[in-house]
Amino acid sequence: MKDITLALDRTQPLPLYYQTYEVLRSQLASGIWKVGDFLPPIPDLASRFSVSVVTIRQAIDLLRQDGLVRSERGRGTSVLAGKLGARPLDLKSKVSDLIRLYEDDSPEQEPLDEGVAMPTLSESDFNLCKSYFFIKRAHVRDGMRYCLITLHIEEELFRRNESDFRQRLALPVLFESVDLKIGRVWQTLTIEKADHMVAASLKILSGDPVARVKRYITDSSNSLIYFAEAYNRHDCVQYRMELKV
Repeated sequence: MKDITLALDRTQPLPLYYQTYEVLRSQLASGIWKVGDFLPPIPDLASRFSVSVVTIRQAIDLLRQDGLVRSERGRGTSVLAGKLGARPLDLKSKVSDLIRLYEDDSPEQEPLDEGVAMPTLSESDFNLCKSYFFIKRAHVRDGMRYCLITLHIEEELFRRNESDFRQRLALPVLFESVDLKIGRVWQTLTIEKADHMVAASLKILSGDPVARVKRYITDSSNSLIYFAEAYNRHDCVQYRMELKV
């Protein structure tokens, strides 16, 4: 039997069934299970996780809702999807390459929240606009959320292109605006541990590594017109940089 047990944290508010689900899903994502494999029997899983049979059934039900497993009467729970595949986020160093990357990408977008709000920023080497419209959404590919992103776009700019900003990835829409003069574009990348909110949204374990990308765009008057903060699953990020010889 494969060793799939990880200690559950009984001090955190996340229910045990959801923590168990996260562990099992993380193991599926790592490729430990192949399509057609069977998970251990429910009583065995309950013993290994030190939880009740009901808790295991709840966790498996979430895996079933994700389309990852199937319960077969008299046989057990079989795996429908093994190692989860996702197109890696390639963090480009040239704006033109970055735009081209997003133009060729079309993930499913799940809206999570939106409204008018100012971004919370500590940086001060640019000017803030009067108001911003924010959109929080998850990017999904092959049924898996791989990115949790919050966009803040200068409100007038957003209203002029609202339909496109809602339906498409934001960067190509932004750079297609003929009446907009871009000043600066920069981004930062940090590797962090996922908190409970990010982990639950990306369906990973709390404390798993995530790549946090912040992207800033100003206009020619150095006013911040676009700010994006994205959390990407660690297994969906790669950073490539060509080095000059």
